[in-house]
Amino acid sequence: MDAPTHVPTDVRVRVLVSGRVQGVFFRDSCRAAALQLGVRGWVRNRTDGSVEVVAEGPPSAVGQLVHWCRTGPSRAVVTGVEITDEEPTGLAGFRVTR
Repeated sequence: MDAPTHVPTDVRVRVLVSGRVQGVFFRDSCRAAALQLGVRGWVRNRTDGSVEVVAEGPPSAVGQLVHWCRTGPSRAVVTGVEITDEEPTGLAGFRVTR
């Protein structure tokens, strides 16, 4: 029997990160941070120059990833972070999307 990927205590957030966040390895670095923290979801560049992150998992791990998003990788310059709480949907893995 497979273990469920979604537990009732999970949380989900959508994070919009603005600033110099494209072309600085933000997405790949975010994926690595999420996998290390055990957070599921995805990250993608948006046409307006921002990066969008959907993160789902234990509250402390998701909180740590949101904290990471406030600075990003060393070449990033984050000037804004908008966070929206959402209902968890049982995502699996963490991927970079286009």
